Amino acid sequence: MSSGAEVDIHEELAGAAVTPLHKTLGVLITLITLFDGYDTFNPAYVIQYVKQPWGLSPSQAGFLVSSGLIGFLFGAMGHGMVADRYGRRKTLLAGLWIVNVLTLLTAMFATTYASFCGFRFLTGLGLGVLLPLGTTYINELAPQRVSNSFSLWGVTFGWSLGGVVAGLVGVFLTPTYGWQILYFVGTMSIPLTLAVHAVLPESPKFLAARGRLEELRALMSRLRPERRAVYATAVFRTTERTAPKNTIAALLAPRYRRVSLTIWVTAFLTLFAIFGLVGWIPSVMIQRGESFASGFSYGALMQATSFIGGLTLATLADHGFAATPRLLGAWWIIGGIAVGTLLFVNSHAFNFAIVAIAGFFVIGAQHVLNNFTANSYETGFRASGVGMELGVGRVGGILGPYVIGLLQQVTGGPAAVFWAIGGSAIIAGLVIGSLSMQGKSAQASVAPAE
Repeated sequence: MSSGAEVDIHEELAGAAVTPLHKTLGVLITLITLFDGYDTFNPAYVIQYVKQPWGLSPSQAGFLVSSGLIGFLFGAMGHGMVADRYGRRKTLLAGLWIVNVLTLLTAMFATTYASFCGFRFLTGLGLGVLLPLGTTYINELAPQRVSNSFSLWGVTFGWSLGGVVAGLVGVFLTPTYGWQILYFVGTMSIPLTLAVHAVLPESPKFLAARGRLEELRALMSRLRPERRAVYATAVFRTTERTAPKNTIAALLAPRYRRVSLTIWVTAFLTLFAIFGLVGWIPSVMIQRGESFASGFSYGALMQATSFIGGLTLATLADHGFAATPRLLGAWWIIGGIAVGTLLFVNSHAFNFAIVAIAGFFVIGAQHVLNNFTANSYETGFRASGVGMELGVGRVGGILGPYVIGLLQQVTGGPAAVFWAIGGSAIIAGLVIGSLSMQGKSAQASVAPAE
C-alpha cells in the first residue's frame, strides 16, 4: 500500500463534485434536523392549552420551552467530546433514539407541569446532539466551494421546515386532538432512525483522523467514483492532530481564543432572542388582538422566512469566508431594529411583515453562525466547537423564554418581549461584527483550519 499515491483527504473532499451520495446523505441530515426543529419549537404551541389548567404564571409558561433547552445545553456541550472520540455516526444515532423514546413518553405520560418539564429536559439531551452534530457532519462532507449553501440545504432547511410543521400541527390538529398530538406526530422520527442505521456512513474526515483506511477507501470511492482506482492503493494524508484530551482547552488556545469567545457571546445573545421570539410570539400576537389560528401561524411564518434569510446569507458568505462576521452583524442589527418597531405599531399587516423580517434576519443568521463555527476549527475538535457554541448559546435560549415571561409578569404587558429581543439581536450583531475589525491577522485566525 505504501507505493500508492499520496492524497490529502481535505483536498479530495473540497474538490469533489456534488454526487448522488452527497445528496442522499444531505437528505438524511435534512430529515434528522427537521425532527430536531419540530421538537425544539413545538412547546410554544402547548402553552395556550396548559397555562390555565395547570395554573401557570407567565414565567412558568416560559419554562415549558426552557426546560427542553436545559437538556439541550448538556447534550450539546457533552456530545462533542463523545463524537470527536467515538464517531459522528454512533453519537448521532444515540441522540435520535433518546429523542424517539422521550417524545413518545411525553405524549403518553406528561400530565402535569412537573412531568412535562422533566420529559422535555430528557428529550433535550438527545436534541442537543442532532443539530450541532448534523452541522459538523455536513461540513466534513461538503465540497468547500458550496459548504455554506450545502449546509443550509442539508441542516437549516430541515430545522426550519420542522418549525413550520410544528406550527401547522399546532394550528390544524391541536384544536381537535389536544396538544399531545404534537408529540405523537413527533414519533414519526422512529422510521427515520431505522433508515439512518442502514444508510448513514461515518464522516470521512473522522475515518481519516482515526486511520480507518478500508472504510475510508470505500466511502471516498462512492463520493468521488472517478478516482476509485487511485483510492484503492492511496496513502491518505491529513495534517490534523487526533482529538485532544481537553477539547475545551483546545478551543481556548491562543489561535482560537478570540474567535471562540466571540462566537460564544454572540450565540448566547442570539439564542436568547430567537427562543424568546419563537416561544412567545404566538401568545403575544393573540394578546395583541390576533385570532388563535393567526397567532399560531406566526411561528410557522418565522421558520419559513428564516430559511430564505439563511440561504441568502449563506450564498453571500460562500463568496468570502472572512467577510462572514460582517454579514452576520448586519443581519442581526437589521433584524433587531425591525423587532423593535413592534413597540410602536400594531396592525395585522405590519405584524405579519415584521415577524417575517425577524425570521429572515434574526433566525436566518443563526444557521450561518453554526456553519461559520464548524469551519473555524479542525476535525479533531470541530464537533466540540459546534457543541460548545450551541451549548453556550442554549444558556441564552434557556433564559430567553423564562426571562421574557418574567418581564411580562413584572411590567404587565408584552412590550418587554420586543425590547429584550430587539436589543439582544442588535448587541449580538455588534459583537460578531467586531471580528472583522481586527484586520488581516484576525481574518487569518478565523480561516478554515483545513
